[in-house]
Amino acid sequence: MIASDGTTTAKTVEVEATLQWGRTAERGDAPAVVAHWPQSPRVGERRRATDLSTRTVGDLLMNAIARALRHTPDRLLHARRRREARTRLATLHPVSVLVVCHGNICRSPFAAALLARELAPHGIPVTSAGFIGAGRPAPPEALAAAAAYDLDLSCHRSQPIRPDLVRGAGLVVVMDQVQRRAMVSRFGRHPRDVVMLGDFDPDPIERRAIPDPVARPLTEFESCYARIARCGRELVNAMTSTAG
Repeated sequence: MIASDGTTTAKTVEVEATLQWGRTAERGDAPAVVAHWPQSPRVGERRRATDLSTRTVGDLLMNAIARALRHTPDRLLHARRRREARTRLATLHPVSVLVVCHGNICRSPFAAALLARELAPHGIPVTSAGFIGAGRPAPPEALAAAAAYDLDLSCHRSQPIRPDLVRGAGLVVVMDQVQRRAMVSRFGRHPRDVVMLGDFDPDPIERRAIPDPVARPLTEFESCYARIARCGRELVNAMTSTAG
């Protein structure tokens, strides 16, 4: 049908298309008719939810694999690093120890208290410091975890690292590689004078560094302090065996 303005209406096109299909059907060569039913909103939602769930599981799996691979060198090199750390102490004979961590409220106070108790009979003083803040107490979780080792951190207050502290220490003990680089590049200590406490771990490790448990549950402090205690005992054994 032609409209008054000379254009073909949509209705006319639809009718003509239907008639054309009918004529081709009579000849036996009509195209197949495929019905496209509108998708139910619920079906679409379920499909999107399934896709999202699949992506989430995949992302979690890939993240877990990435984390495992990231620390693979730490696990593979641990035995060699442990031997090298013990050998290094045999040439140092340090007369004092500085223990360093980031904030000086969780890891280094406990490690320093543990080392101080064990090294006191050998006349080796131990202190600790951090990169941020001054005068901050150890958190309650640290006090509770340290008490299991008969160590009282209630009087501890954080102190920032000073050049004189670093220069005056016979041995600097750090918790991770970033802190070790800082001792060397910022404070001028020779790499042989700086050891990573995690390198002394007698057990198989997941990672070289000893992670910061700050703001974490008590169980994280207990796990962290258990590793520090293991490493600390090995460090003391290495120092005292070479001293005598």
